[in-house]
Amino acid sequence: MAVDVHQHLWPAPFLHALRSRATNPRLDGWTLLLDGEPVYEVNPADHDPAARAKLNKELDLALISLSSPLGIEHLPPDEAWPLIDAFHEGAAELPEPFGFWASAPVTDISVPKLEEALNAGAVGLQLPATAVQDQEGLEKVAPLLGALDDRPLFIHPGPASAPGTPGWWPAVVPYVQQMHAAWYAFQAFGRPRHPRLKVCFALLAGLAPLHSERQISRGGQGRGLVDPGLFVETSSYGRRAVDSIVRELGIDVVVNGSDRPYAEAPALDFGDAAQHAITVANPTRLLTRKEPSS
Repeated sequence: MAVDVHQHLWPAPFLHALRSRATNPRLDGWTLLLDGEPVYEVNPADHDPAARAKLNKELDLALISLSSPLGIEHLPPDEAWPLIDAFHEGAAELPEPFGFWASAPVTDISVPKLEEALNAGAVGLQLPATAVQDQEGLEKVAPLLGALDDRPLFIHPGPASAPGTPGWWPAVVPYVQQMHAAWYAFQAFGRPRHPRLKVCFALLAGLAPLHSERQISRGGQGRGLVDPGLFVETSSYGRRAVDSIVRELGIDVVVNGSDRPYAEAPALDFGDAAQHAITVANPTRLLTRKEPSS
């Protein structure tokens, strides 16, 4: 089963909810308006399920998620929930090969609402890295992580307003910084509390695993102590970065992610065995639930 764990597509109920808002984040037609950022003209084809399905013709499963940089998870509950509920409603109705990650506002920790989304078909929960990049954040969302049981957590970059910078700046600077912090925060504070939780970090965790030598030099964990429950996905990186991560963590925790419509999955050319591991075997391990005990 070929899998892409990281795509974005805004289903019709979510588009309607964004257009119904009087304050940012909101859509005016196809113009996206965010506080502190230039207006962005959305390409309607990017959020057309039929058009995306054609692009996904080589996939058996394409997981879509809420666009965390919009900042929805950080909105007050009365603003966040209508948008998240609309996303869940629309995502659950998408045809194959689509699946989806649940979302949750970090301003209103609700295990029942998460369980509702999981029961509607969500494969796990996505949270913005901005919510889990320190001990306090991880403690706040601990009830949600505990409720996942054997379902995975997907950590994605969150809001990154950077006025006056080039268009590429948020993706290269604050997104990477957020993922770096989330990787080490989970290692230090999340894993002791959630010893069996499977976690997948977007964009190779901002290459945070490559800093293990510096971590060791300052008294951190020893190199080679790989956590098999921590996965990294490949979006917006290529052969050199993925090869470096494989040398650090091994290939068994690297999973295929594209970040469509904003990027494409990398062409790695590592050979058939590696390709199968990254696109089939590893995502299957990430997403497979334990068999219930008899």
